[in-house]
Amino acid sequence: MVKLLSLTLVTIFLAAVTASSETETETENENHDVDWLPHITSWSDKRIEINGQCDLVMLQNAAFAEGLGMNIHIRTKIVGAWSYIKSVAINIGDDVLEIEGSPNPKDEDAHYWFNGEYQSEELETIGGFPVEWEKPTPYKQQYNIDLDSKYPGKVITIDVINEFIRFNLNGDAFVFGNSVGLLGDYKTGKTLARDGATELQGFEDLVDEWQVIPSEPKLFHQLAHPQFPDKCIRRESSSGASKSHFSKPAVDVEQAEAICSGALDDATVINDCISYILLGRDLDVIADFLVLKDYHHELLL
Repeated sequence: MVKLLSLTLVTIFLAAVTASSETETETENENHDVDWLPHITSWSDKRIEINGQCDLVMLQNAAFAEGLGMNIHIRTKIVGAWSYIKSVAINIGDDVLEIEGSPNPKDEDAHYWFNGEYQSEELETIGGFPVEWEKPTPYKQQYNIDLDSKYPGKVITIDVINEFIRFNLNGDAFVFGNSVGLLGDYKTGKTLARDGATELQGFEDLVDEWQVIPSEPKLFHQLAHPQFPDKCIRRESSSGASKSHFSKPAVDVEQAEAICSGALDDATVINDCISYILLGRDLDVIADFLVLKDYHHELLL
């Protein structure tokens, strides 16, 4: 059964999500994020925004752990003008762990499938690497896949807040050096097509290229539309967005930063707070971030 840790605060590794120029040399950044909206930080720290809905190959690495192999797929979903990561599936060796959130802010259950079984009590390790589940704050669940037995100090972290998922890959060339997928080619930092040679500059081209295809493993316990050869569904522009439970943010990035930084100290929690405000989420849940009723009242104005 997945191990439960009783922690009140967990520090995780976060990568910058600002764009930078690509490099021909091997990347040295050991932290790579996939954010809730979703935004991806490539191996060369290039920011990639995914505007649509489909199953995508985040990472393929057949050489991981001396041939054990790793695949990471994400499933994105459109709601009006927004798209977000609905679920993530991680395959190591013969094991598959699928994780998703819940739209109910009061739902404290861990929603996961291990080798196709919902909330399987067999989940202790994936591919031999320990898995730990914890609830570091009232609003967040966190899964940690500890790679330390093979790669000292390295870990894969998946954060879940309501229905949103974000994960971080903490590793170096020894861990991810042979990886391909949406994150790009690790050694060059280039966002390459499946042929390993064609460099894709447009985000939409990159997303279409790395949609899960029939020859690749189906990691999610159920299929969801669209599936290849149907293309990824594009989300609407913000100007033509339909109404949904994602409302337009009442504040901009600078205001969100000021509100969250003024009420909170921990950098990780501040980042979560900013993301949630910009997604126009439930104010009662935002109040859990802010703690202080004065800031909750400010958001209501």
